[in-house]
Amino acid sequence: MAGLKVAVQMDPMTTVDIDGDSTFALMLEAQARGHKLWHYEVRHMWLDGGSLYARAHPVTVRREAGNFYTFGPQETLNLAEMDVVLMRQDPPFDMGYITATHLLEHIHPKTLVVNDPASVRNSPEKLLVAHFPDLMPPTMIARDVTAIREFRARHKDIIVKPLFGNGGIGVFRVKPDDENLGSLLDMFFAASREPLMIQRYEPAVRLGDKRIILIDGEPLGAINRVPAEGDSRSNMHAGGRPEKTTLTSREQEICARIGPTLKKAGLLFTGIDVIGDYLTEINVTSPTGLQQVARFDGVNLAAAIWEKIEAKR
Repeated sequence: MAGLKVAVQMDPMTTVDIDGDSTFALMLEAQARGHKLWHYEVRHMWLDGGSLYARAHPVTVRREAGNFYTFGPQETLNLAEMDVVLMRQDPPFDMGYITATHLLEHIHPKTLVVNDPASVRNSPEKLLVAHFPDLMPPTMIARDVTAIREFRARHKDIIVKPLFGNGGIGVFRVKPDDENLGSLLDMFFAASREPLMIQRYEPAVRLGDKRIILIDGEPLGAINRVPAEGDSRSNMHAGGRPEKTTLTSREQEICARIGPTLKKAGLLFTGIDVIGDYLTEINVTSPTGLQQVARFDGVNLAAAIWEKIEAKR
């Protein structure tokens, strides 16, 4: 097909890890397929009347450490004239993130936004998953301290994490004999009016927290992420070690249950987290794992994503 005009809404190019970043993998694949790329940050996007603009740089990318991108002269893009916008800025999922989804609705679906901005807004990772309670470990979303203490009394060993956090930041394990829960809740609630997610601790996390990549609702790759010694978090940002894996029958069952929901919502690229037999999160904002899957399995999931995008265009 003819090359597409692709605007990539993301964090500064200087922050990219060329050996791990999924956005970089998507950009490399797009370029290899003859598509033209522009880069812009959310802070350089604005709505004027009914038209959505971004101050952007044409960009070329290459897998060359220290010299992995070249910007052309900055220009103003009318995003409605793009074929595709990749919404790839990292969370936190705050009001800035939410506002960006509202702005992008002015161009989608004429310009294909991946993932669908309304669905991203309505499907934050720790809330979308709550629509599948039978697939999850016991889970509570709450700000009420008494309810949280009662949950802990039932389940003893718990995980406490910010509802809109990312990368393992602010995730705490509170063991049965830990006396710090009250102080921890005071700290969270002094800093934010948001509820917390509370889950039963699953000892199976010591064997890994599996990231499964679904493309248009179909599971096409996975990696296992093993927590570092002395840490209950498996996120690679927090020191988790990726390793090769395959899907169990339970994980295939989980994917079959949630896949149609993701596809219907236009959530083309998602990453789910599974610990033992339990689904814990559905990541829709800026999922990761493409390069790790490619490294372990030799599967180019970036190509599979672009095939879906091209078919939709």
